[in-house]
Amino acid sequence: MSLALSDDQLAMYQRDGFLLQSQLFDIEEIELLRRSAKADKQLDDHSFGRGDGEGGTVRLALWNHPGQGIYGAFARCERLVSAAEQILRDEPYHYHSKMIMKDARVGGAWAWHQDYGYWYGNGVLTPNLVSCFIAVDPSTHENGCLQVIRGSHLCGRIHHKLTGEQAGADAERVAEVAKRFEHRYVEMAPGDVLFFHANLLHRSDQNHSEHPRWSMICCYNAKSNDPYKDSHHPRYTPLSRLPDSAIKEVGAQRFSSDEHAMAWLDPNREASASRLEE
Repeated sequence: MSLALSDDQLAMYQRDGFLLQSQLFDIEEIELLRRSAKADKQLDDHSFGRGDGEGGTVRLALWNHPGQGIYGAFARCERLVSAAEQILRDEPYHYHSKMIMKDARVGGAWAWHQDYGYWYGNGVLTPNLVSCFIAVDPSTHENGCLQVIRGSHLCGRIHHKLTGEQAGADAERVAEVAKRFEHRYVEMAPGDVLFFHANLLHRSDQNHSEHPRWSMICCYNAKSNDPYKDSHHPRYTPLSRLPDSAIKEVGAQRFSSDEHAMAWLDPNREASASRLEE
């Protein structure tokens, strides 16, 4: 099920700053990811919180290198990487992945922001990066689905400042952007994927519902956009792609009798989350 984006889809991405692909991962694939994530004590231990400035806390886990397990099988699969290559028009490498754990009733909000608003400070010279938002749970208006401002990536990088413990885009400018561009709630079913530009303004509300909203986001940078300095995210590192079939193969190993077969992270390489927390 390798993905090849059409010229019309690529033009839509360039115009809107995002592209939604329904059911990019099938029920079995996304269930393997969901079961793995929610039973993963290491993932839970690796997670940390960010106050949202509205009385809530966002919980997430973040890692730089995709690894050999189920998370890496998603991030390295041809389906995502080939689409990232088309969007970036360059060889993509894995910038980082994260699991957003918006739990039922307590999941916090994300302020309006651009990802490049963060990554600019990491020595990345251009916004030629793409994020791939994979819905693990249903993502609805009620449980705090992603919201976007269509076409806002064309506004360029907006100044960011702290909103609670998060860096949010300048509120006055966001309000003016919202007057001219369409604000959209992106509801998604498990297995849907949203590709979006690093300068697209996006946010999400708190989850006051009875239903969790977990999602995995894989971020890719272009090889030619290699940062000029070191940071907590990696400089260009060649990405070893996997066939799409690897997801189910690795997922089956994840639930094999050998509990040590699929270690989540290499603790000697992955300090990014703890650094961000500090």
